[in-house]
Amino acid sequence: MGKHEKLLAKLKSRPKDFTFQELVTLLSGSGYVLNQSGSGSRVRFEHSSHSPVLMHKPHPSPVLKPYQIDQVLDVLKQEGLQ
Repeated sequence: MGKHEKLLAKLKSRPKDFTFQELVTLLSGSGYVLNQSGSGSRVRFEHSSHSPVLMHKPHPSPVLKPYQIDQVLDVLKQEGLQ
Protein backbone atom coordinates (compact mmCIF):
# COMPACT_ATOMS: atom_id res chain seq x y z
CA MET A 1 0.00 0.00 0.00
CA GLY A 2 1.47 3.33 -1.11
CA LYS A 3 1.55 6.63 0.73
CA HIS A 4 -1.59 7.91 -1.03
CA GLU A 5 -3.58 4.81 -0.11
CA LYS A 6 -2.37 4.96 3.51
CA LEU A 7 -3.40 8.61 3.83
CA LEU A 8 -6.81 7.89 2.29
CA ALA A 9 -7.34 4.98 4.70
CA LYS A 10 -6.32 7.21 7.60
CA LEU A 11 -8.71 9.97 6.47
CA LYS A 12 -11.57 7.46 6.13
CA SER A 13 -11.06 6.43 9.76
CA ARG A 14 -11.81 10.06 10.72
CA PRO A 15 -8.80 10.50 13.03
CA LYS A 16 -8.46 13.37 15.46
CA ASP A 17 -4.87 14.07 14.33
CA PHE A 18 -5.09 14.40 10.51
CA THR A 19 -3.01 17.43 9.58
CA PHE A 20 -3.43 19.99 6.84
CA GLN A 21 -0.10 18.91 5.33
CA GLU A 22 -1.34 15.31 5.14
CA LEU A 23 -4.43 16.61 3.33
CA VAL A 24 -2.25 18.54 0.86
CA THR A 25 -0.26 15.36 0.17
CA LEU A 26 -3.41 13.25 -0.23
CA LEU A 27 -5.20 15.65 -2.56
CA SER A 28 -2.02 16.32 -4.58
CA GLY A 29 -1.84 12.57 -5.18
CA SER A 30 -5.39 12.74 -6.56
CA GLY A 31 -4.51 15.54 -8.98
CA TYR A 32 -5.64 18.52 -6.92
CA VAL A 33 -3.58 21.72 -6.74
CA LEU A 34 -3.59 23.99 -3.69
CA ASN A 35 -4.61 27.57 -4.45
CA GLN A 36 -4.10 30.06 -1.61
CA SER A 37 -4.97 33.21 -3.52
CA GLY A 38 -6.01 36.16 -1.44
CA SER A 39 -5.34 36.86 2.18
CA GLY A 40 -6.49 34.96 5.21
CA SER A 41 -6.86 31.27 5.82
CA ARG A 42 -9.26 30.42 2.98
CA VAL A 43 -7.80 27.81 0.62
CA ARG A 44 -9.06 26.07 -2.49
CA PHE A 45 -7.92 22.73 -3.88
CA GLU A 46 -8.60 22.76 -7.61
CA HIS A 47 -8.76 19.90 -10.09
CA SER A 48 -9.13 20.12 -13.85
CA SER A 49 -12.07 17.69 -14.01
CA HIS A 50 -13.44 17.42 -10.45
CA SER A 51 -15.22 19.72 -8.02
CA PRO A 52 -12.98 22.01 -5.96
CA VAL A 53 -12.47 21.51 -2.24
CA LEU A 54 -12.95 24.78 -0.34
CA MET A 55 -12.00 25.25 3.30
CA HIS A 56 -10.25 27.36 5.86
CA LYS A 57 -6.73 26.33 6.72
CA PRO A 58 -6.78 25.26 10.37
CA HIS A 59 -4.90 27.47 12.79
CA PRO A 60 -3.18 27.80 15.17
CA SER A 61 -3.10 23.99 15.22
CA PRO A 62 -2.51 22.27 11.85
CA VAL A 63 -5.01 19.51 12.71
CA LEU A 64 -8.22 19.37 10.67
CA LYS A 65 -11.53 19.66 12.46
CA PRO A 66 -14.00 16.74 12.17
CA TYR A 67 -16.36 18.71 9.89
CA GLN A 68 -13.45 19.42 7.51
CA ILE A 69 -12.63 15.71 7.28
CA ASP A 70 -16.29 14.95 6.54
CA GLN A 71 -16.34 17.69 3.89
CA VAL A 72 -13.28 16.29 2.11
CA LEU A 73 -14.62 12.73 2.25
CA ASP A 74 -17.94 13.90 0.78
CA VAL A 75 -16.23 15.61 -2.16
CA LEU A 76 -13.96 12.62 -2.80
CA LYS A 77 -16.96 10.28 -2.70
CA GLN A 78 -19.01 12.46 -5.06
CA GLU A 79 -16.10 12.57 -7.49
CA GLY A 80 -15.44 8.82 -7.27
CA LEU A 81 -11.94 9.30 -5.90
CA GLN A 82 -12.26 7.19 -2.75
